Amino acid sequence: MPELPEVETTRRGLQPHVEGRRVLAVVLRRADLRWPIPAAIERVLPGQRISTIERRAKYLLLHTQAGSALIHLGMSGALRVLAPGVPVGSHDHYDLLLDTGRVLRYTDPRRFGCLLWQTPGTLHPLLAELGPEPLSADFDGDYLWRRAHGRSAPIKTFLMDQRIVVGVGNIYAAEALFTAGIHPLRAAGRVSRARCAALADAVKRILEHAIARGGTTLRDFISPDGLPGYFEQELTVYGRAGLPCKRCGHTVNMITLGQRSSFYCPHCQR
Repeated sequence: MPELPEVETTRRGLQPHVEGRRVLAVVLRRADLRWPIPAAIERVLPGQRISTIERRAKYLLLHTQAGSALIHLGMSGALRVLAPGVPVGSHDHYDLLLDTGRVLRYTDPRRFGCLLWQTPGTLHPLLAELGPEPLSADFDGDYLWRRAHGRSAPIKTFLMDQRIVVGVGNIYAAEALFTAGIHPLRAAGRVSRARCAALADAVKRILEHAIARGGTTLRDFISPDGLPGYFEQELTVYGRAGLPCKRCGHTVNMITLGQRSSFYCPHCQR
């Protein structure tokens, strides 16, 4: 699944092509994705100018005066800005026709993404209970330590809870815990304040670096300019079960945690 850096890479790739552009028409080729597509997408969005494209967690919002289109890429979704006349594929589910003549096209073989609508002055229920952005000033070691107090959940599960902090998915949680030297099964409430500070700092540094490098290339994700991300070449622990730890040489282990594969070094992470 595209994680925060991939979604941010998408936002930055789309920004110069969609901000300030008017949506001339919406072409829906199906009535639903993960959820039904609201009628407002076809009724209200055409004719509106996109003022900004924002990322909140792993969602993209196309803001207009009349409201905002709320987009999630799901497990396999991708957005492209295409020249007019590009043939439509079997998994191309909707187009936004822009006043430049180009088309913003959404492709999603698995259809786990979404296209929803947020009316002005409201917050969509999907966004209502989200925690702070990991790259914002609201997320730091003190915040993490306060929220972890008394919690028995494994620190990796805790870190991936979108109510605690948004957008820290499986890959980046594993990498941050390795960098901070924290075992993924350690109870969140048993992580010291100093180690929470190290973990929050690791999350920020790893996400910023991944964004700068274009995100992690996943099987179903390609960035809007057609180039894959490069961060996967630098992963230190994720996906390396059975291989030597890049830091100490001990064998990297894998466990299943919350129905996800978790990778860690038993020597470096305690």
